[in-house]
Amino acid sequence: MKEISNYLYINFPMANFKWMKIFIHCLIFLGISLSSTKIIAAPSLENETVLAKPSIASNPAAVNELTGTADLQKYIEKKLGITNNYGIRIGGTFVGDANDLFSGGIPHADRWTLNGLLLLDLSLQTKELLGWKGGLFDIQFMQFNGQNTNQEAGTVQGYNSLPGPSPLNRFEIYQLWFRQVLLDNKLIVRIGKSVPTFNFGNVIKPLPLNKHDPNIPAVTALIFTPIFVNASMLGVMPGYYNSAYGITLNIIPIKKWYVSLGAYDGNLAQGKQLGLTGPNFNGNYFYIAETGFAWLLDQYHKPGYIGIGAWQQSGLIQNTTLKEHNAQGFYVFGSQRLWYKNPHYDSSGISGFYQYGQNNSTVLAMSKYVGAGFTAFGLIPNRASDSMGIGTAFSWLNQRIFHRRTEWMLQAYYQAPLAKDIYIEPVLSYIPTPAARPNLNAAWAGTLRMIVLF
Repeated sequence: MKEISNYLYINFPMANFKWMKIFIHCLIFLGISLSSTKIIAAPSLENETVLAKPSIASNPAAVNELTGTADLQKYIEKKLGITNNYGIRIGGTFVGDANDLFSGGIPHADRWTLNGLLLLDLSLQTKELLGWKGGLFDIQFMQFNGQNTNQEAGTVQGYNSLPGPSPLNRFEIYQLWFRQVLLDNKLIVRIGKSVPTFNFGNVIKPLPLNKHDPNIPAVTALIFTPIFVNASMLGVMPGYYNSAYGITLNIIPIKKWYVSLGAYDGNLAQGKQLGLTGPNFNGNYFYIAETGFAWLLDQYHKPGYIGIGAWQQSGLIQNTTLKEHNAQGFYVFGSQRLWYKNPHYDSSGISGFYQYGQNNSTVLAMSKYVGAGFTAFGLIPNRASDSMGIGTAFSWLNQRIFHRRTEWMLQAYYQAPLAKDIYIEPVLSYIPTPAARPNLNAAWAGTLRMIVLF
């Protein structure tokens, strides 16, 4: 308790543990009381889908190219009397959580940990600003303050995606890129500092080919790390919160098929914190290619999706005292709407997803990974915008580093909007075989997360 109080005083000067404790209990009360709150949907025409407030990813920083809702911009425009924003968009996201390690974990672990993430985003549409069609410039800043949530539980994979490698208190330019759309929207080129997990292996938000095309934009709100980056690529693939300089090509020959290619700074493989540095083009590169297909299944038009990718890390790869040059791997992922509760009327029902990955590295922490889960949307009476889900993550570990051969995680969550663009999400995680240290007991952890888009 004392450590949490000190953390709050250092990183949040206006806070103290007493008020944080009251805040957490209020969130729990609000979450429980949601079941008695009614959301009344507007009437719809026959065969017209009723769109509930969509579920969102538990960590928008790992899956969303442009963050927030731009309500911050609308507020600024209103205050300043601006009527023409010339293609300027300002948005942001705050994600914060409190974690309680109920049992297990490393000996003498901190039972309570706190994490907070703030993103501020500025984008410029060149058509509105300069008359240049198809161009988009974006710069995004990140502030993160966190604690060793995953290490305390003894998990290698990570049951909480917010805290990553040290330093756990950081401010960085998270994104800085220019994107150009060419060939009648069939080719998209992005160059600069970006987050490759937006475009590769993204089971949460498959690349939207067109707003009318089949896709599942938020198939799950699980919070464990492998849902955002396939565990077989952890340590080499740039992503949250280590974005990287490079180039991305998205090719969309037809509406339901795409090909994505990327080449990025590969010095993450040596443990360098790319999010905090400039470009390092010194012979270490990460290359990745992916193709995917989308479809609509049966007479109810249930959307489905599959993606297949391969990657190569060139140059030196280092993990503790282990070293090697070059490594390759491949992965498969997909999602499928399995059932509609009210076909052609609303989006309530159940979806599923799956992931698999494998590499030939003798240095990376995990050699193979498989994950899967199910999500239920709008099944609670009068709670059309709520979602709940379960998921599992299972990884085969590098026997040169770990005593255990595998690590397994199970997780369940419930996500509900508290108010406009404010979401609350309680999560329960179970790790039967935490592998960070030998002979650790099974770990149980609870997380209460809040997500605010603005």
